[in-house]
Amino acid sequence: MIDLETKAQIRRLFYAEHWKIGTIAQELSLHPKTVARAVGTERFKNLTPSRPDPIAPYMGFIGEILAKYPRLSAMRIFHMLRDRGYKYSIYPVRRFIASVRPQKHEAFLRLRTLPGEQGQVDWANFGEVHVGRARRKLSCFVITLSYSRVMYLEFFFDQKLESFLSAHVRAFENWNGLPRTLLYDNLKSVVLERRGDNIRFHPGFVQLQAHYHFAALPCQVRAANQKGRVERAIRYIRDSFFAARPFTTLSDLNQQALLWRDSVANVRKHPDEDSRSVSDVFKEEQTLLLSLPINRFVSELLVPVKSSKTIYVRFDRNDYSIPPNAVGKQLLIAASESRVRIIDGANEIASHSRSYDCRQMVLDPDHQEQLLREKRKACGSVRGSRLALEAPESEAFLDAAFRRGHSIALQTSRLVKLLDLFGREELRFAISEALDRNTPDASSVSFILNRRYRQSNRRPSTPVDLSRRPELQNFHVHPHNPEVYDGLITNND
Repeated sequence: MIDLETKAQIRRLFYAEHWKIGTIAQELSLHPKTVARAVGTERFKNLTPSRPDPIAPYMGFIGEILAKYPRLSAMRIFHMLRDRGYKYSIYPVRRFIASVRPQKHEAFLRLRTLPGEQGQVDWANFGEVHVGRARRKLSCFVITLSYSRVMYLEFFFDQKLESFLSAHVRAFENWNGLPRTLLYDNLKSVVLERRGDNIRFHPGFVQLQAHYHFAALPCQVRAANQKGRVERAIRYIRDSFFAARPFTTLSDLNQQALLWRDSVANVRKHPDEDSRSVSDVFKEEQTLLLSLPINRFVSELLVPVKSSKTIYVRFDRNDYSIPPNAVGKQLLIAASESRVRIIDGANEIASHSRSYDCRQMVLDPDHQEQLLREKRKACGSVRGSRLALEAPESEAFLDAAFRRGHSIALQTSRLVKLLDLFGREELRFAISEALDRNTPDASSVSFILNRRYRQSNRRPSTPVDLSRRPELQNFHVHPHNPEVYDGLITNND
């Protein structure tokens, strides 16, 4: 059904503006048949005599069957009609049954909880996003207090147990407390196995319960109404926050989410008390929350890994560098949402910012320098990685040079020499200008660098190449007293 104003608009567009039925339907997001009925002209009426309803002879029989068996499927009734002479398709049967089947409407009580007593938790899916060359599924962890309706939300690129646990920890710390009971869906991070009311919880989740002293209460299977407050909170997040929301990184999205929560969600009127806001009711509830323990719960993802011949270990489709003396050892990766720590025994040997891209080499320059000091011959094998580290623009530059048919090895070697000669900032500027001019060639970069130095009356320093004589790298010459040479001249006189 459409309202009178929409019907009037349809008739004006059809009769006055001479729009077609399909154009009006597309513009107003309506079905063409709905538009045709609103126009109400004889040209759209079926002039052919209507066929008799194929279900009419069987309506009494269907009514008797549904009275005895109200939940009997339309398919089963269809087969019973076929046995009694029905020769048409199942669709008229389904339409008639849908109109006459007795409907059972379940009634619900409006639940009220005491302050500090209950919270509700769930994951929400928000599609996929591109991170560099990787496609990541975006999920949102949502937890809301049933009394005050205050919420905590945080976005992740997965729904793993470690993300689930760490989000709990940050939510509790944000509220400076937690409710006595948390209500969950039957998530794999919470429930490993269920048989009726007998539940086997995930061991990692049980550790979280034991640390913060709360009770976990999973909902009944297919009973989402039991955690309706977090379901409504997720719908509110979709409509009020996430819709048409631009963001650059996961950290940026989470910062915007918390700002929206504090400035929009928490200042809205409380659903049960129009005179107070959600934040006002939370101030009352916060004093009745369980206190936090002294120690923080550790929820990092721990992954054993063994390094191979290089100074990298692989985690989540990316490579992270390690010190050369850790190559070939059995190591442990401890990953959080923002950091990747690499542990050897009881010692942390490396720490990197976590990358959610794929096929990236996350390098600590100190690890490379250690390798170069220990093995000078490794210098040639890391030229490309060093160039990418010092001048990230070089990746696009080399891709463009490769498409032009240039040798990547030769281009890389020349760019590294220019890096040593002119420095990091100058090389980055020259590479960017060469890309803008569509001249991806090391000779073009060299021309730009020399032109900049001539315009500023500078002259690049000429480094001494000791790559073939590494033993001279630390060679020290003791200066002599110039008076010795004056004495030699005097003696000759």
